Amino acid sequence: MITITAYKWVPPVVQGLVRDFRVRWACEEAGIPYKIKLVDFAEAKSEGYRAAWQPFGQVPAAEIDGVPLFESGAIVLAIAEKSEALLPKEPAARLRAITWLFAALNTVEIWVAEYGMLMFYKDQAWTKEREPQLAELIRRRYHEVAVALGDKDYLEDRFTIGDLMMFSVMRIIADHDFLVGEPKLVAYYKRIEARPAFQRALKAQLDDFEKR
Repeated sequence: MITITAYKWVPPVVQGLVRDFRVRWACEEAGIPYKIKLVDFAEAKSEGYRAAWQPFGQVPAAEIDGVPLFESGAIVLAIAEKSEALLPKEPAARLRAITWLFAALNTVEIWVAEYGMLMFYKDQAWTKEREPQLAELIRRRYHEVAVALGDKDYLEDRFTIGDLMMFSVMRIIADHDFLVGEPKLVAYYKRIEARPAFQRALKAQLDDFEKR
């Protein structure tokens, strides 16, 4: 049983996007049972939580085989190591999947996440200058991902943690039109969104917010 920390509540605009969702999804794909430890913002910033779970006072954190972990990418990778559903056993395919995981986090998410943060600062002058710069960067990265995807269903020969993380990143700004010019990415997005494990993980996170 894996324990995952998650917020008890977040504003509606980011419900379904908090990064513990990625960890829940990985567990669902891998068929690994998990339980959720819900924390509020004050608890997440407490000295006890930082010492036991997450030194930066964030979610998610997780306990896997008695080892406390943090950062969604690291936790997802640890889960994937337990299941061929997310990480192929063949060495080259395994390394490629891990490469895409890091590409999603380091090459794509840095721009997507910053763009997503603009919604909280819409009325400030600096956002009017920064938004078109970020939009250009995101469109360029999305095009590069589309080229790499080509005619495949997934980034490699099958669904892996690379797809899980790349799709999780794209969802951050799914209400914008960045995918419109890349029909292969539109099809890729719909294909992954339809996965039963994705739907179960999303429902689980949203259900937890409803309990508040």
